Amino acid sequence: METNPKLKVLLVMEQCNPEWASVPLVGYNFYHGIRKRVHTTLVTHVRNEKALEKVREDLEIVYIHESEWVKRYYGVVARMTSKGGVNWPLQHALSYPVYGEFNRQVYRRFARRVIQKEYDVVHAMTPILPRYPVKLLKACREVPFLLGPVNGGVPFPEGFTEVARKEFARFNFLRIFSRMLPGYADTYKHADRVLAGSTYTKNMLKDLFDIDDHMTLFYENGISRDFVGTPRKSTPETLRLLFVGRLVPYKGADMVIESLSRLGDRVRSGIHLTIVGDGSEKESLEKQTRDLGLEQTVTFTGWIDQNETARYYRDSDLFCFPSIREFGGAVALEAMAAGLPCIVADHAGLGEYVTEETGFKIKPVSREFLVNELSDKIAVLFENRDLLCRMSVKAIDRVGEFEWERKADRLAEIYGELVEEKAKVKNAVGQKIGTDRKN
Repeated sequence: METNPKLKVLLVMEQCNPEWASVPLVGYNFYHGIRKRVHTTLVTHVRNEKALEKVREDLEIVYIHESEWVKRYYGVVARMTSKGGVNWPLQHALSYPVYGEFNRQVYRRFARRVIQKEYDVVHAMTPILPRYPVKLLKACREVPFLLGPVNGGVPFPEGFTEVARKEFARFNFLRIFSRMLPGYADTYKHADRVLAGSTYTKNMLKDLFDIDDHMTLFYENGISRDFVGTPRKSTPETLRLLFVGRLVPYKGADMVIESLSRLGDRVRSGIHLTIVGDGSEKESLEKQTRDLGLEQTVTFTGWIDQNETARYYRDSDLFCFPSIREFGGAVALEAMAAGLPCIVADHAGLGEYVTEETGFKIKPVSREFLVNELSDKIAVLFENRDLLCRMSVKAIDRVGEFEWERKADRLAEIYGELVEEKAKVKNAVGQKIGTDRKN
């Protein structure tokens, strides 16, 4: 691990919390690594204070408070968009004023200090969705500005219109309004570098803003080195399948269950599927299991604490996760870290994490195609345990690239690169001005 304690980084993370899941936890994992490599000032929302103070040590953290009206407003939005399942497109759109207040307060408190070059780099990381402007960019005249990784905007596959309907995809048109937000386009066009969390998002932003030279592919998800296990050298007679995720339509647990019903009797009697998670589809999935006569083949655990899921990975042999709209897919990394080959839908994040050596990727042409292919690939690995074990070895090798410590090392390198690039530009401008004066 290379460190540069003299390098001062202003790290803006609206979401950063070691006790929460999803984006807040991703943000914290990055912060935990970054702060060991450079001098870091973390700027985050006050909602994270209670958890961060437990692990703060003597580091500088600035908490941004919100007004009473924003608290009340967010409560109304949360209630309004959570009826009959969470309407994420509408909630993201209506929640912008909450981020907007945070964005303005960060600018008011830190713009002068950035202009006076109290920091060497300004890095805005969360929220990760690529729809938020960063006003502090205006102050980064001589200080490099780094954005991301940003990830999202992935559409549903064409063959899954019914799932898209259940996930309120008709509200996705609201994304276009984020492009009208003051400073949104400038944030991407004038950033010194933008990190994209997936190839899809990288290409989307490249086309949207006609930018390419300052964009870098940098996956946002990672894995703790402590989570990485050892490859499987053998498997038990009963092949143990695992699904981990929220039980909502687009995650595809229903397709895993149906794929088991299409297996031959001998294979079906020699497998067992454990579904870890909870959500709006749980009752429907349990009914599907009963209707297909798979009560002895499928086990539902319900909600499990994040720290407890490691045990389920260790006690399984194969990870089945045909989610059709996964931006990142951290669960696939967790599965590979435990030495599990993965069968996933080849769409966005999952298709980039899983390789042909670590599992099977299935094009989500249609639900019928995906279910049939899933059933076929399960049967292949049931019959060919040597192949499963070889994939297990490759899965462990692959996931090493995603360890948080390695990702933090790379970010520290990027900070150094940006400082050097900014200095070269400044010197070039100075030389040109000097030449012009002589002429």
